Amino acid sequence: MSAANGRLDDAITDFSRRQVDVDGTVKTVYVAGAGPAVVLMPEMPGISPDVLRLARWVRDAGFTVHVPSLFGIDGARPTAESGTEVVRRACVSAEFRAFAGGGTSPVTTWLRGLARRAHAECGGPGVGAIGLCFTGNFALTMALEPAVIAPVVNHPSLPLDDPAGLEISDEDARAVRDRIARDGLKVLAYRFDNDRWCTGQRFAAYRKLLGDAFDGRVLAGSSASTNPPPFFAEVVESPHSVVTAHLVDEEGHPTLRARDEILAFLAERLTPAGHSTTLQT
Repeated sequence: MSAANGRLDDAITDFSRRQVDVDGTVKTVYVAGAGPAVVLMPEMPGISPDVLRLARWVRDAGFTVHVPSLFGIDGARPTAESGTEVVRRACVSAEFRAFAGGGTSPVTTWLRGLARRAHAECGGPGVGAIGLCFTGNFALTMALEPAVIAPVVNHPSLPLDDPAGLEISDEDARAVRDRIARDGLKVLAYRFDNDRWCTGQRFAAYRKLLGDAFDGRVLAGSSASTNPPPFFAEVVESPHSVVTAHLVDEEGHPTLRARDEILAFLAERLTPAGHSTTLQT
């Protein structure tokens, strides 16, 4: 789909558009589906058609997906020029901590509030949280909210200047580790083996923090799509987005299996006993 101005590749007509106020801060959230809530955070440079494709898969698997607008133009296909500008703005925004030493991004407080509201509205055992790229680690930090019981960390890229760093303060890291150990949570994570933005060093840091609770899965970079949108081809310049921009939608493909594993992880933790959750295709 394309909007009249030619900038939007997806008009997002099959989601309700809400203005969600958490402690006086209002953000747009796109909501669709029924069942337990899943908060799906966009990757750089925004809520792209590939992010929306993933959101629809989550919706069709039996969940109420909530996609908050955190940066960029909602629905736009990522171009190199516009995407680079979005990254620049986000890196200096007070809501994000893009570089080492910055600690936890303040926007995660708002996201935890969104998860609480979504859980109250949708019910079920709890809420899933899926982070992607710039928001990858936010899914882990959201586990500070008791309602979040299924965090999925996809190719976390922050901090941009420290390949072995984690975008979280020491205090929050300890609190998340303790909460995950106390409640027996698992953290599912994905990256490509030759991703320049999410390295093996970063996954090793997660493992050191979380131990066996961290299920980090690594795909061969050779399995990534060779025809991603321009921002990923010209700016990211390496396999990166396992279940969005670099996913290959072919039966049996490793990236599509990763999608299915994520949906199964959400179903196992969020679906009430006795009710099966399957992707409708």
